[in-house]
Amino acid sequence: MSPRDFLLILIVVLAWAGNFLTSALAMREIPPLLFTALRFALLAIPLAFVLKRPAPGQWPRLIAVCLCVGVLHFGLSFTALKLAGNLSSPAIVMQSYVPMTALLGWAVLGERFGWKTGVAIATSFAGVLVLGFDPIVLDRPAAVGVMLVSALFLAVGTVLMKPLRGLDMFSQQGWTAVISLLPLIALSAWLEPGAIARLPQVSWVGWAGALYAAFVSSLLGHGLYYVLVQRHPVAQVTPWLLLVPPLAIALGIAFWGDRPGPKLWLGGAMVLGGVLGVALRTLTKSRRPARAEEI
Repeated sequence: MSPRDFLLILIVVLAWAGNFLTSALAMREIPPLLFTALRFALLAIPLAFVLKRPAPGQWPRLIAVCLCVGVLHFGLSFTALKLAGNLSSPAIVMQSYVPMTALLGWAVLGERFGWKTGVAIATSFAGVLVLGFDPIVLDRPAAVGVMLVSALFLAVGTVLMKPLRGLDMFSQQGWTAVISLLPLIALSAWLEPGAIARLPQVSWVGWAGALYAAFVSSLLGHGLYYVLVQRHPVAQVTPWLLLVPPLAIALGIAFWGDRPGPKLWLGGAMVLGGVLGVALRTLTKSRRPARAEEI
C-alpha cells in the first residue's frame, strides 16, 4: 500500500475507535435504541440523494440485510455498550463477528476452511470466555451476551449481503438507514418510554455523539473503507482494522476510567489473535486461486 492509503486506514481506525467513546458519552442522555435511530436519521439525509435501486428480485434480501445490520446489530451493539459501562470489552467482543461470518459461510454458503482457520476461530471464541471472567466484565455479564448476539446478526447480515448486486457501499448504508429508521423508532417508543419526548433536553454532548456516529464513523469511516477495498483486496485491508479495539481500549483508559485486568488483556489478545488468523488465511486464499475452496 502507498503511504496515502496507510493514512486513509489510520483515519478509518481512528474514526471507528472514537465512536465507542463519543457514543458512550451520548448515551448518558439518549437511550441506545433512540440513539441508533438518530444516527440513521442523520445519515439518511445526505445518502437519500445517492440511493440506487437493487436489482429485480433482491428487495427481500436487501430488507433482511438492513434489519439484521441496522436494527438488530447496531441496536444491540449500542445497548451492549450502554450495559457494559466500559469501552474495552464491547470493542473486543464485537470482533467475534469475523469468525462467526466464517462459520456461517461454511454452514450456509458451503464455503470451506482449513484446520488453521478452525484453530483461529476456536481461539477467538475461547478468548471471549477468558475475558468474561475479568472483574469489569463479571460486574455486568449481560453486556457480553448482548454484544455476542449483536455480532451474530452482523455476521448473518454479512452473509446475506454477499449475493446482492448493483449496490455500492453508500447505497447499502443509505438503504440500511432508511429501512431501519421506523422499526428503531417504534422499538424505542415501546422499550424506552418517554425518551423521544426528552430529546429537547439533550445537551450538545448527546447531539455531538449522534453527529459523530452518523458522519464521522459511518459516512467518513465507511466511505474511506469503500475507497480502500476498491484499491486493494478486502483481506489485505481488514487486518489493519484490528487496531480499532486497542485504540478504543486506550480511549477507555484515558477518558472513561476503564481499568482492564489480566483476564481481559489475555482474552482480548486471544479474540484479536483469532480474528487476525482468520483474516490472514483469507488473504492467503485470495493469493492462491488454485485452492479457492479452502481458507
